[in-house]
Amino acid sequence: MPNPSYCIIGAGLVGLNAARYAQESGGHVTVFEQTDKVGGTWVYTDEVGKDKYGLDIHTSMYQGLKTNLPKELMGFPDFPIGEQEESFVTAAEVLQFIVNFTDRFELWSCIKFEHHVVRVTRLMDSDKWEVIVKNLPSNTYETYQFDFVLICNGHFFKPFIPEIAGSDLFKGRRMHSHDYRCPEPFRGKNVVVIGGSHSGVDVAIASAPVANRTVLSHRHTSQLNIFNDKVIQVSEIARIRENEIDFVDGSKHPCDVLVFCTGYQTCFPFLSVDSGIHVEENHVKPLYKHCINIRYPSMAFLGLPFHSCFTLMVDLQSRFCIKFFSGAKELPSQEEMWADNRRDEEERAARGLLGKAAHMLDGDLQQRYYDELARAADIEPLKPVLTKLYDACITEKRNNMLTYRSNVYRIVDDENFVKIRGSGVSN
Repeated sequence: MPNPSYCIIGAGLVGLNAARYAQESGGHVTVFEQTDKVGGTWVYTDEVGKDKYGLDIHTSMYQGLKTNLPKELMGFPDFPIGEQEESFVTAAEVLQFIVNFTDRFELWSCIKFEHHVVRVTRLMDSDKWEVIVKNLPSNTYETYQFDFVLICNGHFFKPFIPEIAGSDLFKGRRMHSHDYRCPEPFRGKNVVVIGGSHSGVDVAIASAPVANRTVLSHRHTSQLNIFNDKVIQVSEIARIRENEIDFVDGSKHPCDVLVFCTGYQTCFPFLSVDSGIHVEENHVKPLYKHCINIRYPSMAFLGLPFHSCFTLMVDLQSRFCIKFFSGAKELPSQEEMWADNRRDEEERAARGLLGKAAHMLDGDLQQRYYDELARAADIEPLKPVLTKLYDACITEKRNNMLTYRSNVYRIVDDENFVKIRGSGVSN
C-alpha cells in the first residue's frame, strides 16, 4: 500500500515515537492530542478533575517526581535521554526529552492539538477506520478516514478505587493519587495511603514531614524498606469508619484523608463495539504479541505490557507494528496469530498471570517478549543488558526505597553494566 494513512491517538512519548516510525516509512501521519502540549502524562498541571473543556485531566504528574528507572532505560535506542550525570532524572527532564524528540524528528506539523477523539469505527466496505474527532477550541466535529490506527493514549487516566467495607460512612476526604500534586494539603492531617507500589510509597514519604500521622497500607507480607520512621506501615484495610480505619492486622488509626494509590482501569471509550476489541479486568484482547488487533490487524495498541523497560519497549513495539503496516513484511495469517495468542495466554494462565496481570512481563517473560517481537518482524532486538539493569534496579528499590534513586549506572556493552555510584558494583 503506497503512502498509507496513520491515525495516532495521543502525543505523549508513545504516540510521538510511533509517529516517527510511521513517517519514516513513508506514511501520512496524523496525531490527535487532547491537550495543547506534547508529553502526555509527563506534563505537570496544578489542575485536577476536569479541564477547561470539561474533559478529565489526563496527567497524574506530581511535584518532585523522579523516574523510578534510570535514564539508561528511559531513552530510545538511537536517541538517549541526555548526558546528565544522574541516572534517575526528573519529570521535567523527561518532558524536555520528549520536546527534543519532537524537534529532532520534525513531528510538530503532524500533530493536531486540542483534538479529542470521540469515536473510532471500522468501515467494513473499505477496510478503513473512520475517526470522529472534536475540535475543542471551535467546538466542532471532524470526520477522517485512515488505513491504520495506533492507540497510544496511555492507560493511567481512569482511577480504580476498590470497594471497601464502610466506605460510605467515612467523613474525611477521599482522593486517588491521580489527583495528588503536592503534600501541602495534608499538613496537620492524619493521612492513610492505600497501596505499596511507586505512587503509594512516594505519596507516603512526601506527606510524612507535614502530616500529623502518615499510615501506609499495603499487601506486602513484610515491611517495605523505606527507612522512614514517620511512615507507619500496616496491612490491608478491614473496615473504614467515620474518622478511623481498621486494618487486617488488628491495628486502628485515625484518618482525615484517605489516598487511594490503587492503580487505573484500562479503557478506550472511543472504540466502537465493532472494533473487534474488548477489555476484561485490564486485559485488552485479542491481540497478537500484546499489540496488534487480531480481528482487524490494521489497529494496534502500544504500551500495554508493564513491569518493563517501558520506553525501549514501546520503541520496539512501534518498529514491530510499522514493519508490518508499511508492507515491509507480511503479517502472519489470522490463524497463526490466534494460535500464538492461545499459546501466550495458556502459559500466562499456568503462571497465574490473569486479569490485571495479563500484560505483565513477569521474570523471564520480559526479555523473551522483546526477542519474540524482534524475531517476528526481523528488526533490531533490545540488548540483554537492558533487562539485566531493569532487574537490578527493581531489587535495589525493594532493598531501599528512600535512596535507590541516588544510584548512578553506566552501560558497558550489550551484556554488562556497572553501578558507578551506590553500594558495590553490579553487572
